[in-house]
Amino acid sequence: MLLMMGTYMICYAPIMAIGSISMSVRKSPSLSWILALAVVLLFALILFIFIVAMPKFKIIQKLVDRLNLVSREILSGLLVIRAFGTREHESKRFDEANTDLTKLNLFISRVMTVMMPAVMFIMNGISILIVWIGADRISDSAMQIGDMMAFIQYAMQLIMSFLFISMMFVMIPRASVSAGRIADVLGSEQTIKNPENPKEFAAEKKGYVEFQNVNFRYGEDADEYAVENISFVAKPGETTALIGATGSGKSTIANLILRFYDVTDGAVLVNGVDVREVSEFDLRDRIGFVPQKGALLSGTIASNLRYGNKDATDEELKEYAAVAQADAFINEKPDDYDSEITQGGTNVSGGQKQRLSIARALVKKPDIFIFDDSFSALDFKTDVALRKALKEKTGDSTVILVAQRISTIMNAEQIIVLDDGKIVGKGTHRELLNHCEQYNEIASSQLSKEELA
Repeated sequence: MLLMMGTYMICYAPIMAIGSISMSVRKSPSLSWILALAVVLLFALILFIFIVAMPKFKIIQKLVDRLNLVSREILSGLLVIRAFGTREHESKRFDEANTDLTKLNLFISRVMTVMMPAVMFIMNGISILIVWIGADRISDSAMQIGDMMAFIQYAMQLIMSFLFISMMFVMIPRASVSAGRIADVLGSEQTIKNPENPKEFAAEKKGYVEFQNVNFRYGEDADEYAVENISFVAKPGETTALIGATGSGKSTIANLILRFYDVTDGAVLVNGVDVREVSEFDLRDRIGFVPQKGALLSGTIASNLRYGNKDATDEELKEYAAVAQADAFINEKPDDYDSEITQGGTNVSGGQKQRLSIARALVKKPDIFIFDDSFSALDFKTDVALRKALKEKTGDSTVILVAQRISTIMNAEQIIVLDDGKIVGKGTHRELLNHCEQYNEIASSQLSKEELA
């Protein structure tokens, strides 16, 4: 709005004002003091509006944001609000945010309604004053009637130019807030940058993931490391599992492999190359990632499965959907793989969403699979069937598995136990039962004595 309307007004108003003053002074220098009076009155009016209303215009954008925030929370958390019976509390929150915005808008509107009558009063008052003074000069034959009428028109143009300028003062504060926000986004620097001369992956190290004394903390101001002194190697054809208490750093390690963050110290190597020395696209093109919370995009089941591999055939989609144990519920739908997925995948259950996310990663056919606690929403029967089928299809790939269930990871070739961001155990299921206290505690809480034996 500022650019479209402002460009016109900024160029038009000053030219009109300067032209009006020069022409009116040329027509009748003796009446110039009336124009000076009009300018003083208009300046006083604009100054009043600027002092009273301008600070409120900057606040109004924050109140609009607050109202949008409350509205969004109410809509997204509708089921939680109903379940806990907090409708009245949320209604009060909305009313407070809405009332604050309404009061401020009413205040600004009342101030701005003064502007137009005041400008019209000044305009008509100046016209009467010009006619009053001009009539005496005409009667004394010191002025022509045409000159007086021309002087009135020039005065009106001058007042209109100031009216345009006052309208600019209304738009500028809100536009400056918007421009500041856009500038913050455009001016923010990426923390993850592609190298100027990216390296190629080593073919002989295909599928290898290696952590070399990795330390990482979230932000320079963080007091403690999220993960500390992490060293291990995940090899092709093997499953490397990460297990530990909530907040022990399992998902952080998965994110470091994908280079969602850069390590603070040490190095993460994929296919024998430091992930900071290759392009983000090349790195992530070799990884099939299944996030902790399954995320689907609006479209169809087929379009979601092809998200990482647009050239996948229908047969491949069916094959990998069967591996992910998703084919049963897909075939029950009227349109099979052409069935619609709504925004956020809200028309499928949590378990179905997870299975489709796993199938999407499989369709990509990458060198490395990362499953970030991706089996938590599945029942035990589906979990067992999926892992068995998964082992057959990912035989030559590197599998990194983040999990909470012992049953999900007990057959992994390498299990890494994390506690408070540090590795406290490394080995197979049997080795860790005998030598790792933390793993033994987790296993004892989930498995019976017969299963442990």
